[in-house]
Amino acid sequence: MADRYVCRECHRVQDNPEADVCQACGSSSLTEDWAGYVIITHPEESEIATEMEVTEPGKYALKVR
Repeated sequence: MADRYVCRECHRVQDNPEADVCQACGSSSLTEDWAGYVIITHPEESEIATEMEVTEPGKYALKVR
């Protein structure tokens, strides 16, 4: 997964590595410089999602540079 892009704004891991914009928030600020990720399936029940301010299910990077 190291060659996948992550949005610097919402930290969402992009499913399409060739995308120019974030599929979740529309930001064009994508990076390959990230580490670790978490899969959130039920954000309304997740303490981690609350801490990360995530409201949609998906894969999110833990550290984005």
